[in-house]
Amino acid sequence: MSQDPRAEALQKFVDGVVKQARTNLTKRKKNASKKLYNSIKGESKVYPNSIRIGFQMEDYGFFQDQGVKGANPSKVSKNAKIRGQQAPNSRFKFGSGNYAGSWQSFVTNIEVWAKRKNIRLRDEQGKYKKGNYRTIAQIIAGNIYNRGIKPTMFFSDALETKLKKLPTELINPYVLTVSNIIDIAIKENVRKNAVFSSSK
Repeated sequence: MSQDPRAEALQKFVDGVVKQARTNLTKRKKNASKKLYNSIKGESKVYPNSIRIGFQMEDYGFFQDQGVKGANPSKVSKNAKIRGQQAPNSRFKFGSGNYAGSWQSFVTNIEVWAKRKNIRLRDEQGKYKKGNYRTIAQIIAGNIYNRGIKPTMFFSDALETKLKKLPTELINPYVLTVSNIIDIAIKENVRKNAVFSSSK
């Protein structure tokens, strides 16, 4: 019995999205620890009258892709290099209560990242000043919370690129769009206790 041609096309699409999303992460310099990179997976299933496309990754991958709207950009530190609302149109927002993560876990993630990047505190003249990585992490976390996280679109762009190569007889009947696929992936993967993370 020959394989359903829909199954072959869909699996090729899913594999292509995963590969492209990983490539985008690397090119956009968001692949420091490879944790998110390695977590990106996809699957497809074909039924007589329907299909299923699923993608999984670490929760914060969706926040990296879509960005996170800041709670209050006016409260960003005056010494911060990045200022202003970073994701005005994102579905995610710090302080919204929809994804209530642990603040301490968020700060710890930033602390690990700061150590990896060897980030140091500087004064207004650009000279190093005293402050441990926990202090640095609290400052950075506060700034990120207020200004938000800029979208990288590493996953969305991969979806858009690979959707263009799918046959229309698959796209049209099942309403396969970037938005619909992401909506389902977020609903299935992002936990309500997910912790926002700035970068991995």
